[in-house]
Amino acid sequence: MDRIQAMTVFCRVVDCQGFAAAARELDLSPSVVTRLINELEAHLGVRLLNRTTRTLVLTAAGERYLEKARKLLLDLADIEGEATSATTDPSGRLKVQVPPAFAAHQLARVLPTFLARFPRISIELVAPNVAESIDDSFDVCIVVSTSGQLDGQFVARRLTCSHIIACASPAFLDRHGRPGHPSEYLALSLVHPAYIQEMTFKPEREALRAAPHGAITVVPSQAVMLSSHIDTLYAAALAGLGASGFPSYVVDEALKQGRLERVLPGWSLSVLHLFATYPSRRYMPMRTRVFLDFLIETFGGEEKDPWLGL
Repeated sequence: MDRIQAMTVFCRVVDCQGFAAAARELDLSPSVVTRLINELEAHLGVRLLNRTTRTLVLTAAGERYLEKARKLLLDLADIEGEATSATTDPSGRLKVQVPPAFAAHQLARVLPTFLARFPRISIELVAPNVAESIDDSFDVCIVVSTSGQLDGQFVARRLTCSHIIACASPAFLDRHGRPGHPSEYLALSLVHPAYIQEMTFKPEREALRAAPHGAITVVPSQAVMLSSHIDTLYAAALAGLGASGFPSYVVDEALKQGRLERVLPGWSLSVLHLFATYPSRRYMPMRTRVFLDFLIETFGGEEKDPWLGL
């Protein structure tokens, strides 16, 4: 009996809740699957599964064996993968979940450099409206956290952080004036998401001495436009419709080019923490490893805002 094969078949039978389904997934005949399970139980001298015509139920011994067998098979895959990746170039499709604004304004910009280094890798980017959770069907999930903490059965590597800052077009500020204090921000026409009930401005380095009372909260009145789509707000600000708060990774190019201007320099609305996460339960392919290393190299891997230098 091939004990590794028998372990693999046993785990698949449990996952599929049936011998026939496991046989189809493993491309084996049902009789072979049945024989391997019987031989495994005979070898161990204990029943692992109680089976009827309709159900499979793990015995207590089966539950203990399943836990250890899964770990051993994962460790074996890790060992084999490490050996294989040492002698092969990274290749294959990399499936990445990423917040849409970060994908459009940052990740898409740097992918040509990555793919020039690793031409045998292809990337599938999935950018849902909200990417605040980890989906282990992806090789890598780029996740935004407002707290700076993530919990779950995965590994997280810090990429960077980004301040949310108020911005408007220079022409808009020429017409409406440039506030010198957060309390004056509400005098501007604003565009922002409908869920915003209040805005808290926090002083940055240069503003600390001038703000002995720390954070200042203001309650916005009627906005000239509401939208939950960040790139629609971005387009509206560029067009001179009003002022709004944006992550620094969205507006960095527009600020450099003079198409947008910071409102209340020295004050930020909040800080976003960006992480790259990946499942911890399986071997990491080399294509995933080099992509993670590239992200850290590109965005710094520190709790600093590379777009504002904070």
